[in-house]
Amino acid sequence: MTETKSLKHIAVAGNIGAGKTTLTQLLAKHYGWIAHFENEADNPYISDFYRDMKHWSFHMQVYYLNQRFKQILDFRKRDLPVIQDRTIYEDAYIFSTNLHEMGLMSERDFECYQSLFETFSQLVEPPDLLIYLKASIPTLVDQIQRRGRAYEDSLRLDYLKKLNGKYEAWIESYTGRLLIIDIDSLNFADNQEDLGEVINQIESERAGLF
Repeated sequence: MTETKSLKHIAVAGNIGAGKTTLTQLLAKHYGWIAHFENEADNPYISDFYRDMKHWSFHMQVYYLNQRFKQILDFRKRDLPVIQDRTIYEDAYIFSTNLHEMGLMSERDFECYQSLFETFSQLVEPPDLLIYLKASIPTLVDQIQRRGRAYEDSLRLDYLKKLNGKYEAWIESYTGRLLIIDIDSLNFADNQEDLGEVINQIESERAGLF
């Protein structure tokens, strides 16, 4: 009999518009996992950030760092299978780094943020399985437009492109258990067969069939 591996912490990573929240919801329902989401409605900085990234970038990233660290502490207390919409690593390796390189976060703020992340990262472990939603820019733009969030109207195309490049570099160097889902070819949100294919790939990971 094939041994099924225990997954206690599953995380879904991907660029803005990749479908992280949708997949998190679908998998939580299918497996009975506890879902943890990015609660953008409660984010006091997000609208200001999209209007003036340079002024609000540090506030935004520190807020997310704190929220995701609190999530991980909550996972430990529950000791139940959870699926997380976006990881603490994306904030550091993707978003804050990109904002700094684009001149939208000062050197002083970036160094302060990185110091905070390094402290927090010593207290957390990577997820048992990271699901990365890989997407082209046209797919991301289409999905962002379809969901119609007002604060995303000002998103620049070059911003999305730079984020995608950061994601690809991070995933290439990632050393934990990883499952890559190409959302250019799998529409799990609207197609049950495609969702079934994602679930089959997760089952292969759980069974140790690589």
